[in-house]
Amino acid sequence: MPLFSRRLVRRLGFFTVVSTAAALTITACSDDSPDNAAGSSISINGTAATIVENWNPFSPTQLQPTLGVIHEALYYYNLASDVAPRPMLATAYSWDTAGTQLTITTREGVKWSDGQPFTAKDVAFTFELIRKNKAINSSGLAHTSANATDDKTVVLTFPTTSFTTEPAILGGTAIIPEHVWSKISDPAKTTNPKPVGTGPYQLKSLNAQGFVMEKNPNYWQPGKPEIQTVRYITLATADAASAALTAGQVDWMSAYIPDLDKIIAGHKNLAYVNTPALTASIFTCSNAAMGCKGPQTDRAVRQAMYHALNRDQLNKLAGGGYAGTASPTLLLPDRDQKWVADPANLKTPGGPDIAKANQVLDAAGWVRGADGIRTKGGERLSMRIQTVTGWSDFISLNDAMAQQFKEVGIELKPTQLSSNEWNNNQVQGNFQLSLDSIGLGASSNPYFTYNARYTSATTAKVGEPAGNSGNYARYRNPTVDQAVAAAAATNDENAQKQQYATIQAQIVQDLPYIPIYVNSTLTQFNTSRATGWPTNDNKYAFPATWKSWDSGIVLTSLKPVG
Repeated sequence: MPLFSRRLVRRLGFFTVVSTAAALTITACSDDSPDNAAGSSISINGTAATIVENWNPFSPTQLQPTLGVIHEALYYYNLASDVAPRPMLATAYSWDTAGTQLTITTREGVKWSDGQPFTAKDVAFTFELIRKNKAINSSGLAHTSANATDDKTVVLTFPTTSFTTEPAILGGTAIIPEHVWSKISDPAKTTNPKPVGTGPYQLKSLNAQGFVMEKNPNYWQPGKPEIQTVRYITLATADAASAALTAGQVDWMSAYIPDLDKIIAGHKNLAYVNTPALTASIFTCSNAAMGCKGPQTDRAVRQAMYHALNRDQLNKLAGGGYAGTASPTLLLPDRDQKWVADPANLKTPGGPDIAKANQVLDAAGWVRGADGIRTKGGERLSMRIQTVTGWSDFISLNDAMAQQFKEVGIELKPTQLSSNEWNNNQVQGNFQLSLDSIGLGASSNPYFTYNARYTSATTAKVGEPAGNSGNYARYRNPTVDQAVAAAAATNDENAQKQQYATIQAQIVQDLPYIPIYVNSTLTQFNTSRATGWPTNDNKYAFPATWKSWDSGIVLTSLKPVG
């Protein structure tokens, strides 16, 4: 794995993009702020890439602090714990009985970072701008209007029952100032060079070495943030990350570092949290009717692959022993147990079932050849799997899986591509197998996994784009489509569970995505300059540095040392 979780960052637009020059000069930004007293400043490790300034909350290439640090949402949804959403720019909300009208009460006494008052009119303006500009409507909101009935009340109206849009509206939409954005001609293309938000920090400086955020003096939470200055730097390799962490040159990073426990044990000011949340999976181009070609379009092949995996071994070889157990339902076993209908489908097996895999392939007519690889109708059971050059854990996974699949007569051919080519292949459907991760929707409700990954509406024929965070497996199943639509039409959990049970029975059998394990999300902290970081016992936020919305929650929870 590279230092940072790849798919969540890219697909949800949570970018921290900083020059690699900063890897050579960790303290390059140390004099950017006069607030250099002990504890008033921390450094955050970002991703390694050329910096491109972009503070547009609607852009997929925004810089990381845009969401949660500069711009805030109406509520905060903590995907690391099963807790109720926290009020932010709103204090209350309610639906009508039909689920077609959402009334929101906004927080009073909030100011924008430029000192202008925040009101419900800004919220209404935000959602009207999204409604009128398809290019910035990444969550697919289908409201017909957003009106401010007074300075603290907003009413959103929908053409159909829309209960399931609640997390996207309340927790996934950055609220923007009308007095700034009403003057922007194209909200999709602007880089918003002088961002104005309600968040705890505002932009101080940006250069080729990184960028610096400083405390927003108008922030609405009294006394927060207590840390005056936040510097974003970059460390390009695991060795550089390990060295910077142990040298006390970085305070917060999310990096996969080999032998992390040994490193932490030797330094009293270092700590870490592991929040596995993304299910590493084999994506299959599964549907021949949609243009997919190859043995993976045979459901029996996908089932055999599922049973042939030795996941315990894969965790040791590629996951460093930090990975969690996955579920064939593509939900998270620890967090989402209440949503899994059949206990037998709660977790994937740790070891392989070679006999079962062979039985499935034999029954489907795949016959072993002289070299041990199976064939059927003249087609060799050989498939190419793609991953990105430099993703070390996924490369290790592919190499190990190739050996495991060979035991049941499946040939796996790993290939490494640039991230752009790998991503384009998935979006367009030009692949047989692809290694990727799934997880972290707008909320923990399974709707956000099943609608995005398994419905006909979120896919397209091979050669056509399936869309952002879409159904790249080209999976189509009318039973699943109907159940997802029925779940979307109610806010009754029991009724939703019935629909999810129907969905799970189908996808566990069809396996367009073959789960491996829940990949580790390791986040490290230096406690010598700031305290109040999330812990394994208190995951008050998803702690990864790249996780938008959560980063603002963490930064406002910190206290300087001394």
